[in-house]
Amino acid sequence: MPVITTIDDLKEIARRRVPTMFFDYAEAGSYTEQTLRDNASDFDKIRLRQRVAVNIEGRSLATKMVGEDVSMPLALAPVGLTGMQHADGEILAAQAAEEVGVPFTLSTMSICSIEDVAEKTTKPFWFQLYFMRDRDFIERLIQRAHDAGCSALVLTLDLQILGQRHKDLKNGMTAPPKLTIANMLDMVRKPGWSLGMLGTSRRSFRNIVGHAKGVSDMSSLMSWTSQQFDPRLSWDDIAWIKERWDRKLILKGILDEEDARMAVKTGADAIIVSNHGGRQLDGAVSSVSMLPRIVEVVGDQIEVHLDGGIRSGQDVLKARALGAKGTYSGRAYIYGLGAMGKAGVTTALEVIRKEMDITMALCGCRSIEDFGTDHLVRTPPRTANDFM
Repeated sequence: MPVITTIDDLKEIARRRVPTMFFDYAEAGSYTEQTLRDNASDFDKIRLRQRVAVNIEGRSLATKMVGEDVSMPLALAPVGLTGMQHADGEILAAQAAEEVGVPFTLSTMSICSIEDVAEKTTKPFWFQLYFMRDRDFIERLIQRAHDAGCSALVLTLDLQILGQRHKDLKNGMTAPPKLTIANMLDMVRKPGWSLGMLGTSRRSFRNIVGHAKGVSDMSSLMSWTSQQFDPRLSWDDIAWIKERWDRKLILKGILDEEDARMAVKTGADAIIVSNHGGRQLDGAVSSVSMLPRIVEVVGDQIEVHLDGGIRSGQDVLKARALGAKGTYSGRAYIYGLGAMGKAGVTTALEVIRKEMDITMALCGCRSIEDFGTDHLVRTPPRTANDFM
C-alpha cells in the first residue's frame, strides 16, 4: 500500500478500483466543468499568514456545527450513489465519521437506506432531502429520518432541474445505471469492487424503492425519478418542511446575497454556500468566492457553512477564516471510500485533520475558534519579479 499524504493519493487509487461510470459520477461537473475547477482553484489564491515565536502548545480543532460538538469544522457532504463507490458505502462512511467525530450526511439518493445506516451506527447522523413532487413520499421520508434519530435535515435547493454532466451521459449513468457491455467489462476488471457488490444485498436506491408509490423495483425507478424533481420549489415550501421537522434545518445551495437574505427569513438554523460541487450551473462563481459576501449580508442571524472545493485541511481553515462555521466535503471522502472502504474514509479525514492542525500551528494559532482573517495575507506580497 502506498503512503497516503494527500486526498489526490486516494483519488488515484479509487480511479483504479472503482468502475469508471461510478467514479466519473462522483468526479464530474456539469458542461465545461469550469465551476468545478474554480471551486478548488479559488482556494489556491488565498494565502496564509505565517507567524513565529508564538506558543502553539495545546491546539484544538474542536468546535460546533448547528449546536453539535464536532472534532473539526468538517462534515461529510451528501453524495448520491455512495454505495456504488464501495459496497455498503454509506454505512462505512457514516461509521468512519462517527469514530472521527464529524457529521455524516446521508443523501436521499443513497444506496443504503436511512434505516440501514441507523442500524449500523450509534450516534445521530444528518439526512439530506430533495424536494419532490410527491408530497406524500416526502412527508414519509421526513418522518423516517425523524424516527431514525437524524439530528439535522439538509434541504437541497439547487436541484429543481438536473444539470447536464457529459460524462454521465456517455457512461450510461442513469437511475438505474445502464449495464452496457462496456460497463460490465469494466466491472469485471475491478474484481475487488465486484466481489464486494456480490456480497451485499444493498444495490438499489433503498430510500425510494419500496417506499415511493409505484416504485417496487429498479425497473420502475427511472420513470419515477425523472418526474420527481420539482421546478415549482419556492420559499413557501420551506415553511411546509419546517411544520414537519422539529430539529435542526440546514438549507443547501445558497450562492447569492438575496437568496441568503431570503433564507434567513425562513428560520432555518444554517445555510450552506454551495453550487452543488460544480454539478449544476456551470459558469457560476465558486463557493469560496461568494462566502465573504454572504457572511457580510447575514451577519450572525444564521450560521453559515461552505461546500465545494474542500480537498485539504488548508481549504477548511481558509473557509473558516472567511466566516464559515463549518465546511463539507464530498469528493474527498468518496475517493477514500473507493480506494479502501471505511479505512479510506478514515484516512481522508485524518489527512485533512493533520493538515489543519499543522497549518494552524504555523499560523500561530492554538484554537480553531480564534482562526480568522488575521491569519490570512490581506494583499499579495511583492515578489522578486516586481524588481526585474
